[in-house]
Amino acid sequence: MTKSSKLLFLDCDSTLSAIEGVDELALLKGEKTFAAVKRLTNKAMDGQIAIGDIFSKRLKLIRPSKADVDFVAQLYIDKIEPTAAETIAAAKQRGWTVVILSGGFSDVIIPLAEHLNIKHIEAVGLKFDDSGNYAGFDKDAPTTRNGGKPEVIEQWLQNHIDAITVMVGDGVSDLETDETVDLFVGFGGFVTRPAVKKASEHFVTSLDALLPLLDAIDGSKI
Repeated sequence: MTKSSKLLFLDCDSTLSAIEGVDELALLKGEKTFAAVKRLTNKAMDGQIAIGDIFSKRLKLIRPSKADVDFVAQLYIDKIEPTAAETIAAAKQRGWTVVILSGGFSDVIIPLAEHLNIKHIEAVGLKFDDSGNYAGFDKDAPTTRNGGKPEVIEQWLQNHIDAITVMVGDGVSDLETDETVDLFVGFGGFVTRPAVKKASEHFVTSLDALLPLLDAIDGSKI
């Protein structure tokens, strides 16, 4: 019997959009901050260091303001993956519930989600004071650490016990969901991470290439 509900989880940075939001926030603080943050980001996405070890370090270096967040939010839209809108619309027409699952910041991602008509975001909230200055982040958000993305998917499955689940992303934190979802798809449209490509049974470089895979798993017996 095929499952009756369908959950499509999509990474955001370097998947739905070409940018890494945390790196762009760092760039606003100068080249030195950007270089330091970029090194940490790449090491985490390549699986060289744990996400939990670098998450707060990056934010302490950046301390993004609300104005910074608004600026980078527009960059997400400006640098959107070329086939994202049509792919998401087609997936929703096929009955898939689309969820952005990201180790990025929900405050920065929300405008992109609205642009793509995606209602569900699982990311990390930022905190600001009354003047819009950085005041911390949600340390309890699962995606601030390794293993967080599988944890979020498992939470979704508590309310969608019979769901087909698909995860798409470019990083090792996305690959961690491989044993949790029915189908993991590595993405290399903007950056190819060797560890992810090597371990992915399916690897695509444009989001529209997902549709045949979604159709195949939807029609199979899971």
